Amino acid sequence: MREWSSEERDGLLRRIAPDVKLGRHVRIYAFVNLYGCEIGDESSIGAFVEIQKGAKIGARCKIQSHTFICEGVTIEDEVFVGHNVSFINDLYPRATAEDGRVQTERDWKVIPTLVKQGAAIGSGAVLLGGITGRGRWSVQGRS
Repeated sequence: MREWSSEERDGLLRRIAPDVKLGRHVRIYAFVNLYGCEIGDESSIGAFVEIQKGAKIGARCKIQSHTFICEGVTIEDEVFVGHNVSFINDLYPRATAEDGRVQTERDWKVIPTLVKQGAAIGSGAVLLGGITGRGRWSVQGRS
């Protein structure tokens, strides 16, 4: 039976789509799901993180495990995002449209979120769409 190095095993447990733009020296751990997003230089993406299309992560950011970053989220440079943080880009999520058909992307509008440079977001925070970080180097607990 073949023995795998830890780096080889981690590589098998990542899903990074070909349309992801990765900066230099980005660290990505196992069990991530990245597609259509941008990750800046020297950032770290923890295990069990999903980053959706259109999301942008700046340089030297630290995204801890079990975090969900959806379309419409921009995170500037040097931001810390704690464990199990969730961003929400739809203030009125529904499975179906008013006429009863399953909703598609045409049926709702992405509500953008901006996290300013150097901010820190505490573990377990849920951030609703439409917010802008309180400013550079701010700290956000549960919202």
